[in-house]
Amino acid sequence: MSAVPVNQPALSTPESGVWITLVRDTKLAIRSKGELAQALAFFIIVVSLFPLAIGPEAAILKRIAAGVVWVCALLAVMLTLPRLFQSDYLDGTLEQLALSPYPLPLLCAGKMLAHWLSTGVPLALVAPVLGLQFGLEASELLVMVAGLLLGTPVLTMLGAIGAALVLGVRGGSILMALLVLPLYTPVLIFGAGAVEASIAGIDAMANLSLLAAMLLFGLVTTPFAAATAVKISLD
Repeated sequence: MSAVPVNQPALSTPESGVWITLVRDTKLAIRSKGELAQALAFFIIVVSLFPLAIGPEAAILKRIAAGVVWVCALLAVMLTLPRLFQSDYLDGTLEQLALSPYPLPLLCAGKMLAHWLSTGVPLALVAPVLGLQFGLEASELLVMVAGLLLGTPVLTMLGAIGAALVLGVRGGSILMALLVLPLYTPVLIFGAGAVEASIAGIDAMANLSLLAAMLLFGLVTTPFAAATAVKISLD
């Protein structure tokens, strides 16, 4: 990573580590458009296969819509987790980041934010179009988008810890899935539960509030956990 100019005081504070890795990883994600397209294409194709396989039964499609969209979103996020740290680990950039004057938790936070902006946000934005295939109404689609915007950053943050732990391990992708999938279960339950509650005519705020609580807790804890995992992998 290029050195930070000393004549930019805004980048001289410890908190600017978030901005540095955010900008850097976002630029790298934009350059590697194929990786971004793969996750989005996977999400669109797999979700679209369910209405084709099950048939036009509106009641069945609406019943499974929340679970299908959330499971596919979860898997799409998992497909992109290796790029959080793997390339930086292989070319030595991750070690340089760990040795930089910026706090490693903030650098990890910036990488997580860049990953969510390039993966979670596109998934949430395309979800309403896919939800129409299941006969969801506008209010139900709005709840789905809100849940994904709250839940996908949690998926990224938890996945970052798993991705950091398996750096340099043979078969790391499989091990990462085994580590991360159990942690994803509460997000999946409350995210799908919010849509199901909306479909049933029940207030979905309880489920969305739990997702928001997990997000806030993750913002405070996961950067430190990911930084610790990175240090373990580098030792």
